[in-house]
Amino acid sequence: MYTIGYDIGSSSIKASLVASDSGEVICIVKVPDTEMPIISTQSNWAEQKPEDWWNYVCQATQKILQYTKIESKEITAIGISYQMHGLVLVDEEGTVLRNAIIWCDSRAVSIGESAYQNIGKKKCDSLLLNSPSNFTASKLRWVKENEPELFDQIYKFMLPGDYIAFKLSGNMSTTATGLSEGIFWNFKEENIAQELLNYYEIPTSIIPKIVQNFTVQSTVTNKASAQCGLATGTLITYRAGDQPNNALSLSVFEPGEIAATAGTSGVLYAITNQISAKETQRLNSFLHINHTSKKRRIGKLLCINGCGIAYRWLKETLQIDSYQEMNTLAALVPEGSAGLLFLPFGNGAERILYNQNIEARFSNLNFNIHHKGHLCRAVLEGIAFSFVYGMEIMIADGIDAKTIKAGNDNLFQSQIFSEIISALTCSTIEIMKTTGAVGAAKAANLRNGFDIGLFRNEKPVQTVVPEKKHQNIYLPLYTNWKNELEKLIQ
Repeated sequence: MYTIGYDIGSSSIKASLVASDSGEVICIVKVPDTEMPIISTQSNWAEQKPEDWWNYVCQATQKILQYTKIESKEITAIGISYQMHGLVLVDEEGTVLRNAIIWCDSRAVSIGESAYQNIGKKKCDSLLLNSPSNFTASKLRWVKENEPELFDQIYKFMLPGDYIAFKLSGNMSTTATGLSEGIFWNFKEENIAQELLNYYEIPTSIIPKIVQNFTVQSTVTNKASAQCGLATGTLITYRAGDQPNNALSLSVFEPGEIAATAGTSGVLYAITNQISAKETQRLNSFLHINHTSKKRRIGKLLCINGCGIAYRWLKETLQIDSYQEMNTLAALVPEGSAGLLFLPFGNGAERILYNQNIEARFSNLNFNIHHKGHLCRAVLEGIAFSFVYGMEIMIADGIDAKTIKAGNDNLFQSQIFSEIISALTCSTIEIMKTTGAVGAAKAANLRNGFDIGLFRNEKPVQTVVPEKKHQNIYLPLYTNWKNELEKLIQ
């Protein structure tokens, strides 16, 4: 028997088939072949059609069934990972009322900032563990203010993963973890954040029914079966936002463990058992997937927009064939890139810089000294230093950094990148071979509550331990980099 996991991203839909008994990954597919379009009719807007996500889920499922030749009835359960903070609106028939407002849309920034001031910083910090900022609740308020006739038609709002679960099952539901990602959750009362809803004038009636993870949430309908190919009655047992799910995939569940992603953007997602927050304007706190009222597990998330996108920009600009070639060029250059400094913050306003947009820049560029290798190394070092800077913010917020776990398909493949972060944060880095879709498929196998043992048998494919010699080399370089950054943000 098998389970299937879906990862609903903004660029593609990934699906993974995993053997239930052994955990072996049988098949992984990605659709479409080119990136899904993001609709941006105004500056800082970002929308997608939820119907497209569903169509690609169906295509991915059919590909897996075709490639593996297994019968659909052999797939017993479904897990769903999804892009966080998106907003899907449907009427009573389940018809989508407008394009989804997705995670990178920033139209509601001013709404969230006003809410933070008017509700009160102290109250938001203690109850929501977040500023309302540009999250799902603020986006929903934007719809109320700017599209009131449409708002009156809303029967339920959903997150992207909730919508896919609805298309599979016909049931409109969400999870407590998902509501916390949208800043709809009161962490003190372990319930809906009624005070924020009252302030935004959002009725509780449009919140879907809350279901639990690691239980049977719903089952696949005849209609969905005909569309996607899964068997009628297949269980839906799990869903989570992409970063909590990434942490699950990397076996990050306990305080002191941190999941790291260094893809287009960079993310540090750390686990704590403390319901407190000091850096709510620079960090976000969400219920982690193994949180219970008796055993609190909160995920603190820090995002760096200008991460892998900077390395990709350099690759395309210099017309280098592969990232491996870039890493090789960088390794031929001594630490510090002969004085060349790079700040990677060129992908919009950075939350860790209090939403300032300082743009990316090279400093100390010398045409007589610096070449491709120096540029590659400087960019790697600059992105790594931004992770270290982010870790300092997390530590100031009470995070205990012991172990960082990362996937084997991003910047952590660079030895330079990993050794800098390990040395300067004094953390062991474990590189794991997994993906979000694989994690969701494995989580789908749990139907009687969470079992940490299902994930603890994964072994790292590489381990990077902090070395004093690297710390001695990189600490003064990082200090210079940080000084350069702080000149700009002050």
